[in-house]
Amino acid sequence: MKPNALALAVLTAALILAGCKDSPKPGATTAPTAAALTEAATGETEVPVADPLAVTVPANFGADIKVAPVGATPLSDTLRVAGKVDFDEYRVTRIGATVTGRVIEIHAHLGQQVKVGDALAVINSTELGQAQLAYLKARAQADLQARSVERARQLFAADVIGKAELQRRESELAIASAEQRGAADQLRVLGMSSGAIGRLGSSGVIHSVTPVVSTMAGTVVERQVAPGQVVQPSDALYMVADLSQVWVTAEVPEQQAALVKSGQSVDIEVPALGVRLTGKLIYVADTVNPETRTVTVRSAVANANRQLKPAMLATMLIQAAPVERLVVPAQAVVRDGDADNVFVEVGPQQFRLAPVRLGPDVDGRRPVLSGLKPEQRILVSGAFHLNNERKRKELE
Repeated sequence: MKPNALALAVLTAALILAGCKDSPKPGATTAPTAAALTEAATGETEVPVADPLAVTVPANFGADIKVAPVGATPLSDTLRVAGKVDFDEYRVTRIGATVTGRVIEIHAHLGQQVKVGDALAVINSTELGQAQLAYLKARAQADLQARSVERARQLFAADVIGKAELQRRESELAIASAEQRGAADQLRVLGMSSGAIGRLGSSGVIHSVTPVVSTMAGTVVERQVAPGQVVQPSDALYMVADLSQVWVTAEVPEQQAALVKSGQSVDIEVPALGVRLTGKLIYVADTVNPETRTVTVRSAVANANRQLKPAMLATMLIQAAPVERLVVPAQAVVRDGDADNVFVEVGPQQFRLAPVRLGPDVDGRRPVLSGLKPEQRILVSGAFHLNNERKRKELE
């Protein structure tokens, strides 16, 4: 046999032997797989796990099902900011003594209603007595100089004195009159009225006792004086306020300050009274408080029945300007755990529960913060019952 023919025969024999080695022997079986062993041991066949968030509306579902696309609508955010009731600063006055002296009588007490001119307290002042004495001296000197000028004019007419003498006496009268006016002005500064000054000049009787009178009609809301106390003009003894109108002030975070403007109508909740009032913003600060990073806003509220008390806590609800936003009906929202969800349509009569982030309820609508797109179809009616069906299927 030729060499080439011999090599070909050896190769053919080797291939035949290899094929025989890999082929299973007659009557032999292959090793079972792990899945086959599991099925043989349990008697069950593995099936795909169903999506627990998906649900199909059953044929006999009793609740009404309504689907609608997610739409946009102008929506106003309601800012809830903490505030408090305060005095209307244009209706508050602080009343102090006009002279230095000692308090000898107290006439007004906290909560008392007073009118303009009512005596709140009485002060005995040596300073006032000295000022009255100075006025009487200046008045007497002015009267004396007036008579002297009158005589000088008669003597000048009779050619007894010269014109220089007349002019000197007229100058002295002018000085005395100026001193009298200055003394009278000093008495006015110390609290005496023009009528009282006139009576003092007529009678010549010095009274070193003066009242502290109210300059506003209202309620005594503060008293910082007691009998026997020595007071000065720089001391505030009483505070009288007209409480028929009060302010409600609040602090708006600087991030939301652009949403509020002077003139806006606001609602005010007062927890102590359990009422909601309506007011109007009369002031929005032009600066930010660097410590709290807030902007002060103020509203004026009528208080004819005196229910609102200064320093009461309040909550101010400010409606921001409307903004076009995606919204979903409140009845479409399903609470699962601590999250909001809606049923999104994935096919005919098929829905899947999808988590969403929503804003607070505004007239039965919830603004969409994330989780939905415009025109995406969701279940807007029957969501509660369909979620119960989904949970039942999940338990099964």
